[in-house]
Amino acid sequence: ALSCGGQRQGFLPCALDQFSGSAPRDHCWFAEMESHSDDLPPPPPLPPNAEPIKAESADDLPPPPPLPPIKPEEAKKISKPKRALIARPGFGKRGNPIQLVTNHFKVSLKTTDEFFHHYYVNLKYEDDRPVDGKGVGRKVIDKLAQTYPSELAHKDFAYDGEKSLFTIGALPQINNEFVVVLEDVSSGKTPANGSPGNDSPDKKRVKRPYQTKTFKVELSFAARIPMSAIAMALKGQESEHTQEAIRVIDIILRQHSSKQGCLLVRQSFFHNNPSNFVDLGGGVMGCRGFHSSFRATQSGLSLNIDVSTTMIVKPGPVVDFLLANQKVDHPNKIDWAKAKRALKNLRIKTSPANTEYKIVGLSERNCYEQMFSLKQRNGGNGDPEAIEISVYDYFVKNRGIELRYSGDFPCINVGKPRRPTYFPIELCQLVPLQRYTKSLSTLQRSSLVEKSRQKPQERMSVLSDVLKRSSYDTEPMLKACGISIAQGFTQVSGRVLQAPKLKAGNGEDIFTRNGRWNFNNKRLARACVVDRWAVVNFSARCNTMNLVNDLIKCGGMKGIVGFPLT
Repeated sequence: ALSCGGQRQGFLPCALDQFSGSAPRDHCWFAEMESHSDDLPPPPPLPPNAEPIKAESADDLPPPPPLPPIKPEEAKKISKPKRALIARPGFGKRGNPIQLVTNHFKVSLKTTDEFFHHYYVNLKYEDDRPVDGKGVGRKVIDKLAQTYPSELAHKDFAYDGEKSLFTIGALPQINNEFVVVLEDVSSGKTPANGSPGNDSPDKKRVKRPYQTKTFKVELSFAARIPMSAIAMALKGQESEHTQEAIRVIDIILRQHSSKQGCLLVRQSFFHNNPSNFVDLGGGVMGCRGFHSSFRATQSGLSLNIDVSTTMIVKPGPVVDFLLANQKVDHPNKIDWAKAKRALKNLRIKTSPANTEYKIVGLSERNCYEQMFSLKQRNGGNGDPEAIEISVYDYFVKNRGIELRYSGDFPCINVGKPRRPTYFPIELCQLVPLQRYTKSLSTLQRSSLVEKSRQKPQERMSVLSDVLKRSSYDTEPMLKACGISIAQGFTQVSGRVLQAPKLKAGNGEDIFTRNGRWNFNNKRLARACVVDRWAVVNFSARCNTMNLVNDLIKCGGMKGIVGFPLT
């Protein structure tokens, strides 16, 4: 943000500093008043015949007179004043001029009189319980658009994943209520008795109601946001809707990246591309992505894109992650209590069905000994019969799946507290792009910093590739807004200032070379006298007197005068 956002971004912290700077003064004023109140004389004593006057209650007071009506022409005069960006007073002249490129991409906006319509989203289950799970909202809203296109006037949505939804133009109704049936992807083909799988030839069981969830969706109109607020900001006039309008188009970018399968971390996006992963050890990987947001600048509206990095769990077999996470070389050495904490809430895919689940815990017994009740049809009369079988025998004998090492280890539990569902650990794979939110070790942190460094040319190449792969030009809502994004970096004018020089002792000047000041063979401009000092020796092999003499010698070369120890 060398050229475009500096002035605007610099103004806001300044304003906040002034505001926050007044708070301590107010607080001190109150503290001073309170301290002076202790020095005031006590009130005079009341006479014995005095009776206190009873204060009138609010109900006894007469109502206030009604306010006179305001005429429409007067209402316009008292409306909120327009806010304008503080103009830059001028530009510097010192230094050698130079042309620079910034990580801003020019945005053009067609003049439009359309409005963004903001709707409040209320998601509930069929029994009116609120939906609080992350990620469910986007699936429900996508299904809503597929199920009720005509009732929603075939409009595209910009949904923030929580409580806000935006459209271009209004929906047919102010308050909209829908029922959405969403497939329960996490349940897969798990039968209703909670067993790990289903080998029944009755394929109709796959379509039973337990595989779906019903949601109630309420869309209530909240506000209108004029698109002209963006155009006003480009002219240097900021209205009360400018930030809201820019927030809407930021949400459009976020939704667009979500549809491409990216991991979303606020305004940062991470693709599932192994070339962007760097191994940090301990089952943790650094994932390179990018940050993007629209910025209203002095040069107009621009899309700011920069590189970003987050930590993810290393995808692949669960056992491999646990070995790396606990730094052991064999599954027999795994601490399963630590493994349970590390695996909770991570998502896995199981083979051979390739179904995705969320881990809720581990089985109390190993795969050989963990039993569950399996319902099977009796060959004689067709009535279901429940038998007790181990997880290992079920997968090996009933499913015909070979298990090499899972028998001695706990199973992965992906079910519910009262209805667990178990899978042998070797059939479970961690899915990609799962954030690692625990703190990094010192070694992991230094490795992340080292492997995240990029030279300017490499960073430019990465950002150009990101813009091409993001395909913002195909986003329908951006098209409807009349927004197009340039493919080239924004070029700005800069100045190379002369490097400052340092004053050393004896009137010498120290000039920079390759961005450094060389202080060798130079004396301090103002040296001190060290007349009392001590050396503590923690090593018997150290020659203390030689060390003392060397310290005195080095200090003397810089102009520091010291006296030897006696």
